[in-house]
This record gives sequence, structure tokens and C-alpha cells, in this order.
Amino acid sequence: MGYAHAPDMPPAMPSQPSVFQLHITYVSMPPGGASAGASAGAFTTLTGLRNELGAHTQAHHVIVGPTADALAAAQAALAANNPKNTTPNTTLGPLTVFAPLPEPAALAKLGQAGLTGWWPMDDTAPAALLASCLHMDQARWRQLEAAHQALHSVRTELEEQRWVERAKGVLMQARQLSSDDALHLLRGAATGAGLPLGEVSRAVAQTAQWAEAVNRAGRLRMLSQRLIKLAAQVLAGVDTRRAKQAQGIAMRQVESCLKTLDDLLESRSADPAGLDALRTVHQAWQALLALLTPRMTLRTLQPADDAAATLLHCAEALTDALEAGGARRALRLVNLCGRQRMQVQRLAKEALLAALLQQPERLDALPAVMQSFEAAVQELEHAPLGSPAARATLSAAREQWLNLLRGLRLPDGQEGRQALAVASDALLVLFDELTDDYEHSLQLILS
Repeated sequence: MGYAHAPDMPPAMPSQPSVFQLHITYVSMPPGGASAGASAGAFTTLTGLRNELGAHTQAHHVIVGPTADALAAAQAALAANNPKNTTPNTTLGPLTVFAPLPEPAALAKLGQAGLTGWWPMDDTAPAALLASCLHMDQARWRQLEAAHQALHSVRTELEEQRWVERAKGVLMQARQLSSDDALHLLRGAATGAGLPLGEVSRAVAQTAQWAEAVNRAGRLRMLSQRLIKLAAQVLAGVDTRRAKQAQGIAMRQVESCLKTLDDLLESRSADPAGLDALRTVHQAWQALLALLTPRMTLRTLQPADDAAATLLHCAEALTDALEAGGARRALRLVNLCGRQRMQVQRLAKEALLAALLQQPERLDALPAVMQSFEAAVQELEHAPLGSPAARATLSAAREQWLNLLRGLRLPDGQEGRQALAVASDALLVLFDELTDDYEHSLQLILS
């Protein structure tokens, strides 16, 4: 198909109130000559009309030529403007075709895609008739554009209301607020930030999602170490019945965390780093699960611990990716506090395995873990999200930390192993509660 474009020409009548600029395309028309089904006189008339009707703000595309070529040109113009063909054309502007009529089905399809008008033309088409056709198509396009804008406005309002309701739900659940109190808090935050209510509500809901994702990913770190610690407890004969029950609970918690993360990250498909990290976590968990399912023995404990270390590494990468993807500084506290859960389980696990597997070199890594744990406690004590309840929890954690240290000094004896099991579980409960408290804190949600 050949195309010839008339050169753009400035309007001859500046006072003309029209806001359209004609862009005329002649299909299968050699420059300076007429094509079958169209007259040179008509081309000259249309070019002259551009001087009358053209202005500055909105293009009005006009296609002139034989039916088949004009049809292909119109289809190409509409497809380029709306490749997915999801909504009728409005941004392209009016699209008018002067050519013999195509098949009704083809014409109907173009109309659905946004064709403004198709006018059968002949060699005798007068300028006044062409002008009327163009004016009618411009009026039709204005109607379509107004309807499109009205629909967009309604959709925007509905979307804003959806985010407001979600944000209200977050606040109501996090701090047991009534619906009215949650809405009042959102409006106050929007006023203070100088932002629309819908924008603030969207940010609140998304921050809550990021915080939950970081918490769940961080819990996977802990569970990787807890499962091996519980297996070691069973083999060491430390509170065997409770340890076996806790193993089953921990395995179900892993599955629950992965399901929640799948749902959360699926709704944020634009975060490829998080999705890739989650896939590796799934793979690492399946490898560990294959070693946990049979009856654990001292012989299989080491391979299981190696698989748990891989899961820990993958979960750590996922948590860091989610914290970075959330782009909210307060998420670091959720990550940091959640990591303490893993640290206490890892300390107890390493001490138990050092004795069971006769690998005293495992104890060499414990001082660095202990130092990291204590540094994190100090940072949490001075955190801006700290509340009286959080400080009380940290105080209780310090007491249990001393009990854990006493157990670490006696890892070979039954009394020391029992102290490790009890203190590490008590610390897990405390830091789990504290991490949840940080996740649902108003300071973080409204950050």
C-alpha cells in the first residue's frame, strides 16, 4: 500500500473557533495524481478545508482512497493507538474515511474500535458536503470523549473508595478502631500530608501489605532453624512429645507463610526481584521437606541442616528484597525484629547439634550470632516505633536471653538442653509478638 501525506499548512483563518487540525492521508495515491475511486478535485478540496478547519490542539485524521486500502489504513491507525483493543479510540482524535463502503461487518468492527465516520465519496463531492461530514465526525468524537471521561471519573471514584475501605480495614484490624474512627484518622493523615484521601488510603493499604510480606518472609527464616532444632530435641530426648507436636505445627506454618506470600506477591506482579526470590524459597523448602518427612536420625540430621541453611539463605534474600521493594524505612524494624526469632532458634539448634553430632566447631560461630542479637535488641529499644508495650516485651526478652545463655554453657547436659529449649521458645514467642506489633503499628502503617 502506498501513502502520500499532504504537507501541514497553517490555518488561514485564526479566528476560526475549531480546535481540530486535519491530517490527511491518501492511500494508494501517487504524489500529484488521483487513485481509483477518488478524485484529485476531492483531495484539493480537503486540503483547502484543512486551512479553514485546522487549529492547534487535536488531530483529526482523514483517510482517502480505495476501499481495501482505506480499510487497512484505518485498521492500522486504530491498532497503533490501542494495540489491545480494550477501549474505543479517543486519544487518537476523530478518524474519518472517505472511500466506497466496505462490508458491513468490517465497518461495524471499525466502529467498535473507534472509527468516527466512513463516508462514501465520488468525484463530485462538494466542499460544503465534505465540511459537514468532518464537523459531524468531530461532534461525534466529542460525545465519545465526554462519555469516556465520565466513565474514567466514575472508575477513579470507585477505585478510590475501594482503597479507602481497604485502608479502613487495615486500621480497624491493627488498632481495633471503629469504621468512623479509622476514616477520621485517614482524613487527618491526608490533610496533614496535603494529599488526596484516595492516595493516602492506597499508601496505607500497600504499606500494610509490604509489612505483612516482610513479616511472613522473616518467619520462614526462623522456621528453617526451628525445624532442625526441634528434630535435634527429639533425638536428644528433650521434651520429645511437645517437640514432635511443634514440628508438625512448624511445617504447617511454612506452608501457610508461602501461601500468603504467593497471594501478596501475585498482586504485585511488577516486583520481579521478589517473585524470583520467592520461587527459590519454594524450591529450598521442597528440598528440606523431603528430608524431614521420613523419620529423622542422627545420620540424616546433617543433610537436613544443610538444606535448612539453604532455605535460611533464600528466605533472607526474599525478606531483604521485600524490604527494599517496599521502599519504606520503617519496614526495616519489622525485618530486624523478625530476624531475632531466627537468631534464638539458630543458637539453640547449633548448641544441640554440636553435642549430638560431636561437632564442637559449631560453637565457634555462636559469639558472632550472640553479638548480632544483642546489637539488634539495643537498636529496637531506641526505635521510633517503640511503645510502652514494646519496651515491656523487650525487657522480658532480656530476662529470657539470660536463661538462654545459661543453657548455652551446658549444652552436653540434660539440664542445659532443657534450658535451651525452654528459653529459645520463650524468646520466639516474645519476638513474634513484638514483630506483629511493629507490623501493625500506626507509625509504620501511616509512614
